[in-house]
Parts: sequence; structure tokens; C-alpha cells
Amino acid sequence: MEIKVLGPGCPKCEQTEKNVNEAVSESGVDADVEKVAGAMEIAKYGVFGTPAVVVDGEVKSVGKIPTKDEIKAWITKE
Repeated sequence: MEIKVLGPGCPKCEQTEKNVNEAVSESGVDADVEKVAGAMEIAKYGVFGTPAVVVDGEVKSVGKIPTKDEIKAWITKE
């Protein structure tokens, strides 16, 4: 599984990345978490608000900090 946290590094983006890492750790899912900060790279996802979370190429959240429970729901669905 590939999870990308899109954002330039603002406090909301940092909190989102922290929540993603904790959710992955707590759920035991095998996932690579990557921080994407470049504006051009973020735009490739059609995302114009940050923070955003992309799971396996699918945009799951834009412009808000998702909770750990929300993230777990995204990454544990089969």
C-alpha cells in the first residue's frame, strides 16, 4: 500500500502526516508513507487544498486533518 501526504509542510500538514503514521502503525498495515511537498507534484493529483491524503492513487481527503479512525477505515478496507 502506498500512502501520500500532500502538503508544503504547514502545521496542518505535519499533523496529518503524524496521524497517518500513527494509524498505519496501530493498524499493522504494510504501507509506505511518503510526504509530497512540491506544488507541481501535488497538482498532479488534482488537489488544490492541503493537507491531502492519497491512498494507492485515490484521493481520500482534501483541506482538512483526517482523524486516525478515518485513516484506519481507508487503509484496512479489503
